[in-house]
Amino acid sequence: MLGTIVNTGAIIAGGLIGLLFQKRLNENLEDAIHKALGLSILILGLNGVISAMFTVQDGKIKSSGELLLIVSLVLGAAAGELLKIEDRLGRASLLVEKKMKLKGFAAGFVSGTLIYCVGAMAIVGAISDGLRGDSSVLLIKSLLDGISSVVLGSTLGIGVVFSSLSVLLYQGSLSLLAGLIGPLLSDTLLDWICMVGYCIVMSIGINFLGMTKIKTANLLPALIVPVLYFLIRSAFVK
Repeated sequence: MLGTIVNTGAIIAGGLIGLLFQKRLNENLEDAIHKALGLSILILGLNGVISAMFTVQDGKIKSSGELLLIVSLVLGAAAGELLKIEDRLGRASLLVEKKMKLKGFAAGFVSGTLIYCVGAMAIVGAISDGLRGDSSVLLIKSLLDGISSVVLGSTLGIGVVFSSLSVLLYQGSLSLLAGLIGPLLSDTLLDWICMVGYCIVMSIGINFLGMTKIKTANLLPALIVPVLYFLIRSAFVK
C-alpha cells in the first residue's frame, strides 16, 4: 500500500499547488492552458491505445482488438446511458459543490479520477505493490501524477485534489486483492483493458478542446467488457 499512499499524497500536493496558480490566471491564459491540456490528454490517450493495440512482428506492424474495442465502447456507452452514470455523478458532485461551496468540483473530480486510474501503471503497479511489496512503478507514477495534478488543479480546481480518494480506493483495493487478481491478469487482458481505458481518456481530451461533449462517465462500463470476454474465452478455449 506504500506506493498508493505516496501516489495519493502526490496528487493532493500537486492539486493544492495548482490551486495557488489558479488565482493568478486570467481568462485568456486559463483558456489557452485548458486547450493545451486537452491536446496533451488526447495525445496521451492515443499513445496508450496505439501501445495496447499495435505490435511489431517480423518488421511489420500488426494490430489486434479492433472489434473488441468497438463492442466494448458501444455496450459500455449503452449501459452507462441506461444507468445514467454521468447524470447521477453530476448530481452528486453538484451536491458536494453546494454543501461545501467547492466551485467546479464535478469536472475536476471526474477528469482526475479517469486520468489517474486508467492505465497499465495503476493496475500493474498496485498489484506488484500488493504481491511483492515493490512500489517502484507507483513511485514513478506518483511523480508523473503529481506534476500533472499541478496543471489540472490550476484549470479544473479543487475536484482534482478529491480525485486522489478514487486513486486511494482503486489502487488500494487492487493491492489488497493482488493475490486473487494477479494470477488472472495476463498481458493480453491488460492490453485490452488499457486499450478501452485510454479511449476514454481520449474522450476527456476531446471535451477539453470543446470539439464535442462526450459523457465520459457513461463509458466506464466499457472497461468491464474485456474482462467478461476474457473470462468467457478462458472458460471455453483451452
